[in-house]
Amino acid sequence: MDKTQIGNVARVLQTIPAMAYFAPETEEELTAAGLEAGVMCYLGGRAAPMGAVSASVVHAVFYTFNPERVRRHIPKAWSLATPATLVEARFVAADRALNRMLGAEVITSPEVAEAAELARRAASSAATEGRPLAGSHQELDWPTAPHLVLWHGLNILREHRGDGHMATLLNAGLSGLQALVSNAATGRGFLPSFAQSHRGWSEEQWDTAVDELRERGVLDAAGGLTKEGSALRAQLEEGTDRSGAAPWRTLGADGIQRLADVGGRLTNLLLAAGCLPSEGVFFPVAR
Repeated sequence: MDKTQIGNVARVLQTIPAMAYFAPETEEELTAAGLEAGVMCYLGGRAAPMGAVSASVVHAVFYTFNPERVRRHIPKAWSLATPATLVEARFVAADRALNRMLGAEVITSPEVAEAAELARRAASSAATEGRPLAGSHQELDWPTAPHLVLWHGLNILREHRGDGHMATLLNAGLSGLQALVSNAATGRGFLPSFAQSHRGWSEEQWDTAVDELRERGVLDAAGGLTKEGSALRAQLEEGTDRSGAAPWRTLGADGIQRLADVGGRLTNLLLAAGCLPSEGVFFPVAR
């Protein structure tokens, strides 16, 4: 498989680890561990594998967040719950969510066990130089249940791809906010309203980034992508696909296809179970 085909597989299967950010079980477990509800659960839960790092470190890897929003929650989160406790809480939440949405018969199936070992092989092979989120997640102890092995393996691969995507954005000369605005303009991801509010940007800050991207020729007068802007976003996706392909290639074409087949069926089941919000977060075409 070429890098684009692998990238397409990665984009489909990222629903399996990403569902944890929207599953109610995640906030339930993280708040029970001590965190405050809302954005602190996202920041603290996802950053926990790195340890009790500073706000500047979390912002450095959470590229599209307003640094002021990060500072409101980090390092306070580490005073409320240890990173190790939060890591464990996330695994418990993933277990509960996958059981609820897929059911015991599916998660204990031979297919899931097979896919889990493929995901483990790919994730364990991932080189993590310059990839702090992937590296920190890769250092965690592996769970034993196959559905959690699959979730964890795909989460490492998602973070590996995300770290590479951030490097690609930096090389393109985009600030975190500019990257967020240009991504929202594609109409294939977060709605601008959710992207702005969740990442903590004011209307004025968002409008300034829009103006900057217009001056650069990325956005048109209506806020949509120009021809140059569409080309830039295509280059970013191509660069992300290229930098994220290596661990998948360790499986060979047949292994990638098998993981894609099983993972694709699980993804469809999760989507049918409502694993992602139906309104207010994503453009309809992203579903």
